Amino acid sequence: MKKKVLALGMAVCMAASLAACGNGSSSQTTAAEATTTETTTAEAASEGEAESTESESETEAAATAEIQTVTAGKLTVATSPDFAPYEFYAIGADGTPALAGFDMALAQYIADDLGLELEVVTVDFDGVLSELQTKSVDLGMAGLSPDPKREGIMDFSDLYYIGGQSLVTVKANADTYNTFEAINKPEVSVGAQIGSIQMDLANTNSPDADIVALPKVTDIIAELLTGKMDAAYIETDVAKSYQKNYPELEIVMEVPYEQEGSAIGVCKGNEGLLAAVNASIAKALEDGSMEKFVAEANELASGEKYEGLLDESGQVQE
Repeated sequence: MKKKVLALGMAVCMAASLAACGNGSSSQTTAAEATTTETTTAEAASEGEAESTESESETEAAATAEIQTVTAGKLTVATSPDFAPYEFYAIGADGTPALAGFDMALAQYIADDLGLELEVVTVDFDGVLSELQTKSVDLGMAGLSPDPKREGIMDFSDLYYIGGQSLVTVKANADTYNTFEAINKPEVSVGAQIGSIQMDLANTNSPDADIVALPKVTDIIAELLTGKMDAAYIETDVAKSYQKNYPELEIVMEVPYEQEGSAIGVCKGNEGLLAAVNASIAKALEDGSMEKFVAEANELASGEKYEGLLDESGQVQE
């Protein structure tokens, strides 16, 4: 069931106008003249500041007006919260789940930068693609790789994060399932998330294996740990995040992939929003925010977390 979670967090940051102060008095200027001069200068500066602020507000309003979104005044983002450190639920000290991850932090940053309210729709990964295809949301943020095969249903932003792909198994099988040749056999079960790049990699590199498609990465991890699955294709940083909680997992090899990196899926044909999102990404990379988001997400992901959809009451599903 689709749930909507209103992302809370960063406050909207507005640029403050700076007014320069001048002093035009001379040695022969009387006290009254000096006061008049200072008052006139202050008034001029105040008027200039007001005009500057008004001009900036008009510019911001015009820029926001040019951006078309599904719901006026809101930026609606679809995500699949089972992909730490990209998106997941961090469990607080009181047991309350809070949507977290560097994708979510970037989503809030973009919304704030565009002067919009962020609304997050949580679905499974395949649902993210469907939401974009039906234009039910503005953006899809779920560790998406800019796969050309997806360009028919969405536009892609510039890359905001460079990652990698890996083949994962458990330590007990690390010496057995550590090459494509070793896993490309009918008797070997290989997992990947439905609709993901990892599924494409599985079909490309191990077409003869018993490929198991599952909706969530958490399902894949569970299958590996219980011995029901031999190996799996998982995004590298996601695999590393799971390793922290399950040391028996082993990343046995890096999987070559031409499109390494993550982009934001933008509702097809919304050129104004695409340009604005790219500008926000560039700003987040330049001012160091993206690096901070990744570090904070990795820290949260190493603690208590939940990956998957919440139940109807907004609680972790048992």
